[in-house]
Amino acid sequence: MKRHLLSISAKSGSLHIFFLLVFLFSIPFWVAGPVAERFLPEELTANLPVSSLMVCAPISAAVVLVRKEKGPGAAKELLKRALDYKRIKKKAWYLPVFFLMPAMMILQLGLMKLMRMPVGNPQVPDLMIPLSFAVFFIAALCEEVGWLGYAIGPLQHKWNALAAGIILGIVWTLWHLIPFTQMGRAPTWIVWHGLGMVMARILYIWIYNGTERSVFAVILFHAMHNVSTVLLPSYGWPYSPLLSLLILAGTVAIVTFLWGPKTLASYRFAPSEKGVPSTTTG
Repeated sequence: MKRHLLSISAKSGSLHIFFLLVFLFSIPFWVAGPVAERFLPEELTANLPVSSLMVCAPISAAVVLVRKEKGPGAAKELLKRALDYKRIKKKAWYLPVFFLMPAMMILQLGLMKLMRMPVGNPQVPDLMIPLSFAVFFIAALCEEVGWLGYAIGPLQHKWNALAAGIILGIVWTLWHLIPFTQMGRAPTWIVWHGLGMVMARILYIWIYNGTERSVFAVILFHAMHNVSTVLLPSYGWPYSPLLSLLILAGTVAIVTFLWGPKTLASYRFAPSEKGVPSTTTG
């Protein structure tokens, strides 16, 4: 007997409301962040401004809309998606989940050395990685329960997986513009890093669909993404947003070629789930 795994996602008509709420819920953090930073040590806010607490906006918007559309019980089921590790049937997916983003950072380091670019003496902060990963995991959970647990469904119904990743990646990037500006990033840095975020979001969709729509898998992947691009540069690992973009784009090209743009996964489709991999079990 076949059964569909539980999927709670946005109604197509409410998707724009979800995006609007995410930005509205973020405004207090964007406004209060710079004020709060005046009273905090600079080293605490050098890489992550106070406005980064806006990560609670996607999960909040999703819960509000799910409760309104389907009731409190559905909201609880949505939150359970954060720990849906049982969906990951093929454990080999944990390899890209944990190691793909760090491998890209190592590749970037190697390329910069080949190009004789100054890279300093990068170190691996052994004690900081577990603590930072825990913080990044919570932040990623708050984001992905909204972006994937709620919003990605109708996007993949209307578009293919590659296009859905691009669309969601653009929204995700625009949502980060104010924090990047508050961090004092140069316009060129923001452009290259922003395009890299779009590429990364496509890889998030690849992980999501490949693990039979596991939000938990993407939360782990997102946390490792932050470890690689936020934590490691603090310890001398070089980060070039342009070079990172090129590496990410190359990886996306390989993934798209091997898995196909329609689903970015090797799963069948249910007749009622155009653009979304079928998650049926025998």
